[in-house]
Amino acid sequence: MNSPENQSSHPKFLSLWPTQFMSMRLPGSENANPILKEFILSLDDKKSDMTVDYTAYNFFDLDHPAVKWLQQCCNRAILDYATELGIDYSLEWTLQGWANINRLGDYHNLHNHPHSWLSGTYYVSIPDQKNAQTNRSDLNPGAISFFDPRPQANMNAIKGDGQVDPEFRKLPANGELMIWPAFLHHLVHPNVSEEARISVSFNVVLKWKPQYTPI
Repeated sequence: MNSPENQSSHPKFLSLWPTQFMSMRLPGSENANPILKEFILSLDDKKSDMTVDYTAYNFFDLDHPAVKWLQQCCNRAILDYATELGIDYSLEWTLQGWANINRLGDYHNLHNHPHSWLSGTYYVSIPDQKNAQTNRSDLNPGAISFFDPRPQANMNAIKGDGQVDPEFRKLPANGELMIWPAFLHHLVHPNVSEEARISVSFNVVLKWKPQYTPI
């Protein structure tokens, strides 16, 4: 055991309980998105309430070239996410996906994704909300918000403290992929455009192995 006189007098700083968030623009999205948009709209024509009934099917099981492209991109991104975390062993997972269509006034309530390791969303078509007609200045049309998983961690924060803002808000772009821990609570603000907001969300469900157990 180190005695007090052998311990360094210099402060040691740790970043505890980090929450890793990943965002990237997928190469090839300019060509893939119009095809994905047409395909998702055709699915919506065949199935009423498709966005709400997201457990009824797995988007990535559908036999379509653009879906397979997106699946490959997501799997590659998940590997990059795991590498950034420092995971140096093999992972096996299943992608469970569903398409979302938010029309005028549609939104998603605060929620997280139980029984999954990671969650993510790929943005196929995001309407331009800059000229949206709103009655309030504090609205965030079409944006997605993520919230600090530590309740009330900002209560004693002061100016310049990184804990001061419990919300991270982002307006997605076409072709953007986001990945985050599935426990993280998030919501989607209302679409105030006449144009539909189209995305594909997914969960990363690990195929359990004994080596996943922390020791």
